[in-house]
Amino acid sequence: MSAFLATSLVYFCVDVLAVWSLNLQYGYTGIINFGWIIFQSVGAYITAVLSLGPSNGPNSFQHYLLGAKLAFPLPLLGGALAGAVLSLVLGAIILARRIRPDFQAVIMLILALIAWQIVSYEVPLFDGTNGLAGVPQPLAGVLNLSIVGYEWAYLAWAAFVCIVIYVVVERLCRSPWGRTLRAVREDDLLTATLGVNVQLLRLAVFVIGGAIAGLSGGLLVEFLGAWSPSAWGYAETLVVFAAMYVGGRANNRGAILGAFLVPVLFSEMPSFLPAFGYPGLVDSLSWIVIGVVWLITFYFWPRGIIPERRLVVSPPDERVAPAAVPPGSRPSPGRAAPGAG
Repeated sequence: MSAFLATSLVYFCVDVLAVWSLNLQYGYTGIINFGWIIFQSVGAYITAVLSLGPSNGPNSFQHYLLGAKLAFPLPLLGGALAGAVLSLVLGAIILARRIRPDFQAVIMLILALIAWQIVSYEVPLFDGTNGLAGVPQPLAGVLNLSIVGYEWAYLAWAAFVCIVIYVVVERLCRSPWGRTLRAVREDDLLTATLGVNVQLLRLAVFVIGGAIAGLSGGLLVEFLGAWSPSAWGYAETLVVFAAMYVGGRANNRGAILGAFLVPVLFSEMPSFLPAFGYPGLVDSLSWIVIGVVWLITFYFWPRGIIPERRLVVSPPDERVAPAAVPPGSRPSPGRAAPGAG
C-alpha cells in the first residue's frame, strides 16, 4: 500500500507540471497546442540519454542519440532545455506567422502524429518501439534506501520541483505580463494595437510551457527508469486538456485539482485494479470515464470546477487637493453638511 501511494503521488506531481505547462499556453494565452505531448516526450528522451551513458558497452543492446552520463540533476535540466529548444524552433515556424489558431492546432496535431511514427519505427536512432531501458534513478546508489523508501524520497524531490514551478508560474501569471497574456487570449488584434508584440509574447509563453513539459517528462522517466514511444501517444495530450478544463482554465490551483481527478484518479489508478473482463477493458473504461467527466464539466461548470479568478487592478487613489476645495464648503466638525439627514 505504501509503494502504491508513493507511486501515485509521484505521478500526480508529474501530471500537475504537465497541466501547468498546457494551462500557461492555452488557459492564459489561448495557444491550442494539440502536439503538447511532443515536448514532454522529448524532455523524457533527452533526460534518459543523458543518464544512460554512451550507447556501447553495457548499453550496446539499444540505440539512441547523445549518449552521456551526467551527474544529477543535469539530465533533468537537459530535458527541460530540450523542451524549450524544440518549442522555440516549432514556435518560430508556426506561431511567428499569422496562421489561424485552429490551423495551428491542426498543424501541431499532425506534427505529433508524424513524430510518433518516426520514433516508433526508426530503430537506429530511437530504438523503435523497444524504447530505452535501464535509465539510472538519480542518487539511488548514494541514498542506499529500500525500493519503497526511495520512492518516498523521490516523491519529496518531485514535490519540491512542483513547489518551485508553482511559485514561478503563479508570479508570472499574476504579474502585468500575465495580464497581457489574458488580453492576447481575449483579443489579440486589439492587444496588438496597444503596442504589444503578440507573436513574440506567444513564442515566449510557448517556450516556457515547453520547458515545463520537458521537465515533467524527465521527472517521470527518471522515476520509471525506462522510456517507450507507446507511452507518449498523441492521445495523452487530450488527457492533459481534460484535466485543465475540469480543474479550471487559467487557474493554477484548479490545475492541481484537475491533475488529481483526470490523469491520476481516472487514468493511472485503474491500472492498479485487478484485471477483469477482456484484455484492455480497463483502459477502454478509463477513456470513457474521462470523456464523460469532460462532458459533465462542460455542461455544469463550463469554466471548470475552480474557475479563473478575476484580477481587479485598483486605480490610484483620487484625492482632491486641499487648495481645490472652495473655502467654507467643508462642514465643520460636529455640524452636518447642508442637506444631510
